[in-house]
Amino acid sequence: MSLRLVANSAARQAKWAVGGTGIRSSRAAVPRRFQSSTPTASVEGAALKAEAKVAEDSSTASVPIGKCVAALASAVGTVSLLTAAVEQATASSVPDFTLDGQRFDQSTFLGRFSRMFLMCDPRLLTYTEADVLASRDLVNNHKELIANPPSTDSNIHRTLWEAQRIASSSLHPDSGDTIPAPFRMSGYVPCNGPICVAMVVSQSTSALLFWSWVNQSQNALVNYYNRNASAPMSNETLMQSYAAAVGAALTVAFGLATIIQKRYDAKTAKSMLRWVAFPSAVVASSLNCYIVRSPEIGHGIPLMNDRGENVLEGETSNEAAKRGVHLTTASRAICQAPVYFLPPVLLASIPILKRIAAKNPALTVPMTTYLVLCSFGCGLPLTLAIFPQMSEIKASEAEEKFQNLRDPKTGLPYEKFLFNKGL
Repeated sequence: MSLRLVANSAARQAKWAVGGTGIRSSRAAVPRRFQSSTPTASVEGAALKAEAKVAEDSSTASVPIGKCVAALASAVGTVSLLTAAVEQATASSVPDFTLDGQRFDQSTFLGRFSRMFLMCDPRLLTYTEADVLASRDLVNNHKELIANPPSTDSNIHRTLWEAQRIASSSLHPDSGDTIPAPFRMSGYVPCNGPICVAMVVSQSTSALLFWSWVNQSQNALVNYYNRNASAPMSNETLMQSYAAAVGAALTVAFGLATIIQKRYDAKTAKSMLRWVAFPSAVVASSLNCYIVRSPEIGHGIPLMNDRGENVLEGETSNEAAKRGVHLTTASRAICQAPVYFLPPVLLASIPILKRIAAKNPALTVPMTTYLVLCSFGCGLPLTLAIFPQMSEIKASEAEEKFQNLRDPKTGLPYEKFLFNKGL
């Protein structure tokens, strides 16, 4: 949901709870957003709600850009501190490092959340390419390092898990290619945050449309760079998918609100538009993800055994690809909820925040900026953790060519396969 939409909602609740004067909003100052691949995408929807509010709000309030930027930086810092705390708290209990293993138990939601939370750590963006390659070399030489750990390293297994985290944050697990910083999981809070703020301060329809396009483009590229890269995709297919995803997302966000405004009187439209942002965000983010990732279904993706080995070289499973795309699309829809609901609840229920919002409405947007990005930084890994990245498919549910395969190591028939669903 959008920052302004959350801010308006929180200010109204603060007014009811404290008796203050609710936040006032100008016709041109509020954007509406619908999000594409992550919780930040519903900003487009707020602009439309602001349009309906104009009839009763005649005074204007400027958005404090400097305070919003400071709130953005503070939110990035908060998420970084939280991820550092999680890493430090689990440092003494790390399992022995294995190349095909995981630091956290991926069979539990808490284990998957811990892994994804550390993957979304903004501090990972500070490592240079040389640092990433050095970390990859450490991982590749893990057997020698474990056998002969450096005397200066008191916990070589923690060092290797951290090296793997640094390398995997920048390098795609399938292709090994470097993922551009703005499209990594670790880059979403700091890189999508400025876009979020820009949409909030947009003062014209053209500016709002521009930042909506930027937002959806970034979301589409995040989906693309974090897909299962074993499925080939031509530049033509990529551009068609991108155009369809962004076009569909913008159409949903603005089309639904336009229909409501044209068919209903101002008062009814204003009431209905309050509820447009969330469904718009869910539909837009799901469409964006599905369209960008859908070529994988046609090409299929490889199936692996529990050792990470392809069970049938050169062959792919369309059924596994379809499941991977559907699971990822579902997570994109779910991840709207923390950003949409948590900030207004916090602003309306925490006494000190209610007092600040009532006495100084101009600070509501910066406070909302901070809460939205913190909710995003924690909510994104929460929703990504719902479905394991390495998902399972029963052998009986895969294509016939996979159903009678035997494990060359044990000689037993496979009962299930693994596949990388992407993020």
